[in-house]
Amino acid sequence: MACLSAGAALAAPGASSKPVPAVAAEAAVQQFTLKNGMQLIVQPDRRAPTAVHMVWVRVGGMDELSGTSGVAHALEHMMFKGSKSVKPGDFSRRVAALGGQENAFTWRDYTGFYQQIPSSRLEDVMKLESDRFANNQWPDSEFKKEIEVIKEERRMRTEDQPRAVLMEQLMAATFMASPYQRPVVGWMNDLDAMTPDDVRDFHRRWYVPANAAVVVVGDVNPAQVRAWAEKYYGSIPARAVPLRKPQIEPQQTGVRRIEVKRPAEQAFVAMAYRVPTLNHVEKLQPDDKDALALLVLSAVLDGYDGARLERALVQGEGQAGGRVADSAGSSANIMGRGPSLFMLTGVPAKGRTAAEVEAALRAQVQKIAEEGVQTEELERVKTQWMASNVYERDSVMGQAQNLGNYWIQDMPLDAEDKLLAELKKINSDDVKAVAAKYFGDDQLTVGTLVPQPLPAGSKAQRPMSGKADMSGSMH
Repeated sequence: MACLSAGAALAAPGASSKPVPAVAAEAAVQQFTLKNGMQLIVQPDRRAPTAVHMVWVRVGGMDELSGTSGVAHALEHMMFKGSKSVKPGDFSRRVAALGGQENAFTWRDYTGFYQQIPSSRLEDVMKLESDRFANNQWPDSEFKKEIEVIKEERRMRTEDQPRAVLMEQLMAATFMASPYQRPVVGWMNDLDAMTPDDVRDFHRRWYVPANAAVVVVGDVNPAQVRAWAEKYYGSIPARAVPLRKPQIEPQQTGVRRIEVKRPAEQAFVAMAYRVPTLNHVEKLQPDDKDALALLVLSAVLDGYDGARLERALVQGEGQAGGRVADSAGSSANIMGRGPSLFMLTGVPAKGRTAAEVEAALRAQVQKIAEEGVQTEELERVKTQWMASNVYERDSVMGQAQNLGNYWIQDMPLDAEDKLLAELKKINSDDVKAVAAKYFGDDQLTVGTLVPQPLPAGSKAQRPMSGKADMSGSMH
């Protein structure tokens, strides 16, 4: 199985970005509400005769009930197994016959399905996708085969990867009430106990028009797309979206620590700090401004080649005793329907310990809390954000992903522009303030991988970065 990182649309700047011409869209993005409450978002882009068609459903791992973890992801798989008019496996074959590519992804906050096809075949995939959205149907035998595929995916992506096991257990320790504590792929015991009707019930409950959006980007006419959407999606009967009850995470009142012992060559440390979530892009509240400042802080630490963590921990610049880590990373996961985390991670260099890496990571944040950041650092990360944004808009898939991500967060169509404008306003004092405010022990959960001897005759581990794997699960 492949994996898709499907996190917040506004990502940290890349290592190297060269400006390219901006998208010359004929018309601005448009949003429509179909007669059954489903949303349609259309962005014309005439530069090539291609289109991306996506369906985003505002349901994911966080909407599962206890004992059914992994059911959102299992349903994503089963959506490829047929409908009343399409036999198991025929959906993918039909898209391929149209000259297209397709896949799907599941995360805590959402599930998504997409096809990239010649724009002349858009109506065909809209007909196909709307059919399986409304009429997903398959025999029990298909589920019994597919659940074994999902279990193997869990073994390969989590149980056979020591750092993935650590991250899974770190999330379980970090969150007490939030459903973010459960893995998107599901606990193995829940997968063992899952039934075909668990999956069917989840589909019946959550795959309703008012809980979904169709996103189309490419060489298309919005009026024609709207007509097709009304024909194929708008005819799906309207049903109420289930009531979501709040699952507020209680205040943390002390540092939490876990250790995971696994056969591995190197230790690994991951530090999860509770931070505010970005909820608004207009009339920003104090927490929104802090969330953006934390995003900038993460970029200053680890947003480009030679950023602070690499210079200090990996290269050993200014460090007594030299380099501390083989790799180190930072991420600010500030968008989502649940609580947000700021992650610091590192892999100890030979002869150094996880405790030394943890201390060095803390020291880098503390240094910013005391001194702030340099103007040139801020300008560099902001410039790279602008360039990376241009790159995203140069791709029809990138545009569709951003529009879908922001819809999931209930943000406006121009959320990206508004956030970029707000990021430009973040200054050294803002970054200094959040570095001092959010990195105390009462907001921290630390996970440490404690290496155990590798089994005799086993192959050495493939080197991995010090970054946390927060990717979603993809069909």
